[in-house]
Parts: sequence; C-alpha cells; structure tokens
Amino acid sequence: MRIRVHNTLATKDLRRRLRKEETPAEKVLWAALRNRKLNGEKFTRQHGIGAYVADFHCSKYKLVIEVDGGIHLRKDVAERDRTRSEFIEAWDITILRVTNEEVLNDLLGVLEKIRGYLK
Repeated sequence: MRIRVHNTLATKDLRRRLRKEETPAEKVLWAALRNRKLNGEKFTRQHGIGAYVADFHCSKYKLVIEVDGGIHLRKDVAERDRTRSEFIEAWDITILRVTNEEVLNDLLGVLEKIRGYLK
C-alpha cells in the first residue's frame, strides 16, 4: 500500500489560502519559476508534504524552496522550521532556504542557487 504524502486533502484549504496570500517575495520568485521558465523544469507553489506546506516544489529533483522572512529568526518559529525540515528531509527531499531580501534584491543570484540543485 502506498502512503499519500503530497497534497493531501487535509492541507487543501491551507494551500489554497496561502496561494491567495503570497508574500511579495513569493510573488516575484513564482513569476520566475512558473510555466517552466527555469531550465524547463516544473515547479509548483504551496505544495503539501504531509501536514506541512512548502513554498515551492520541484518533484523531478525532490527540491523544496522556502522563502523565509524575518519571523523565521524567532526562536519558536525556528524550532517549528527544524521539525518541519526533518519531516520533509525524511522523504528524501532537499530544502533550499532563501530570504525575502535575497529574492527581492538578488533574484538572479537566487535563480543561480536553484539551478545548482537542478543538475
């Protein structure tokens, strides 16, 4: 029996809400990733993995991209991020974390980082 971990019904409403409420940095990065704009690879946004929702996901390369704002520096949020990362990485998925500032101020650099994982 195969366990469904991606985009379960349990996270459907959350994923939908997060797509409607994306941050400015997520909006900028999505514009650069959508429609196979980066290396012809398919990315999805607000992708469910278990009980968690990743900002961006490329299933072919088992890559999650998380765009982190300043709130991720708080101790309680950082602890939740660690727990979440452990769960996602247990499914053999790599997580690339970038900051809002990186996306907004150096999009080309962020895209180069992502390309480094698409090999």
